[in-house]
Amino acid sequence: MIRIYEFDKIKPEEILNRDLRAEKNVETVVDAIIADVRARGDAALVDYAARFDGAALTEDTLQVTQAEIDAAFAGMDPYFLETLRMAAKNIEAFHKQQVHKDIVVTQQPGVVLGQKYTPIEKAGVYVPGGTAAYPSTVLMDVIPAKVAGVSEIVMVTPPGKDGRINPVILAAAATAGVTKIFKTGGAQAVAALAYGTKRIPAVDKIVGPGNVYVATAKRKVYGKVGIDMIAGPSEILVLADGSCNPAWVAADLLSQAEHDKLASAVLVTDSAALAKAVAAELERQIPLLPRADIARTSIDDNGKIVLCSDLNKAIEAANLIAPEHLEVCVDDPFAVLPLIKNAGSIFLGKNVPEALGDYFAGPNHTLPTSGTARFSSPLGVDDFVKKSSFLYYSRDALAEVAPRIADFAEREGLHAHAKSVTIRYETNT
Repeated sequence: MIRIYEFDKIKPEEILNRDLRAEKNVETVVDAIIADVRARGDAALVDYAARFDGAALTEDTLQVTQAEIDAAFAGMDPYFLETLRMAAKNIEAFHKQQVHKDIVVTQQPGVVLGQKYTPIEKAGVYVPGGTAAYPSTVLMDVIPAKVAGVSEIVMVTPPGKDGRINPVILAAAATAGVTKIFKTGGAQAVAALAYGTKRIPAVDKIVGPGNVYVATAKRKVYGKVGIDMIAGPSEILVLADGSCNPAWVAADLLSQAEHDKLASAVLVTDSAALAKAVAAELERQIPLLPRADIARTSIDDNGKIVLCSDLNKAIEAANLIAPEHLEVCVDDPFAVLPLIKNAGSIFLGKNVPEALGDYFAGPNHTLPTSGTARFSSPLGVDDFVKKSSFLYYSRDALAEVAPRIADFAEREGLHAHAKSVTIRYETNT
């Protein structure tokens, strides 16, 4: 059963378990897998598919064919296919608003300064498999890359025991605009994207969530490639006042608890009555869920209700926790919004369940976890572009500031820096 705590009597780090360090055995396993993929390439991926996924693949069947994609579309429920396309349209429209314009500054005679944005050339997208299929993750991770202008998007995802990819994943990938799809998952897929194999091209950046092995592999290949973030278990924090419907709050908490036994569902409220009612509602709703065993463990081990003296204290608690998902379930959520400093995605009002953002509305659902919302942001177009500054000075413009630059360089003991400026105005050169 979920536990109730008083905010003034609990430390913030006690609310969520957020140790991102992998167990030593995980580090060892991942190191070995990365080395193996670098050495043996596609042959290693085939072996790991048999070992971890129970799938009998060959090097020639690692890549998803167009025939497999066509078959996925042919067998797709038309209603769901329409939903996929509607969601994709919403996600694209939102992320188009994130596109930057190049900056050019010409405020001084003979001087042009600026900044240009260039999309990365190749992006790798990891899509989890295992206990559930996540076509929403495909849309959320691929569409911003397409909007940014990435020319090649390579997706990896674990195959089923039959050697196939879930058709809804294929339909989502084709809808979003993936270039190539490969049947591989885990740390081995991350290694393949980072270093390349005969069939899988090396990419410039890897995005997408995964288990502890995937997260550890992403951390280890960072530097060779870019990564979006190191994702921890999913989190939801519901900030609610006493006017909220406890059944709704409990259902929203369970929407994350069913993800993973390590997921964290937290209610922060100024109402003792709501706290008790939500605790009772959780006990009523959990047995009704198909994934009741996962939700049960998540709520018992990581779920918490934090009781605060007033709404301001509840907001303080939310900012300290810096959750991945934050629902603001109060009568006037827009009055609270300016006070929220740390959250991955903010859901405003009593009619905005977290699932709305997960699937359909448009803002990205690949979000910072483990308190990293204090300094990082949701996945977006910025993750797929690079910024380069540029500058131009005419000869006269440089001459005006040359003595100051030379003096600056010499004060740092960098005389060649100074000379590179002054030599342009020496009469004997």
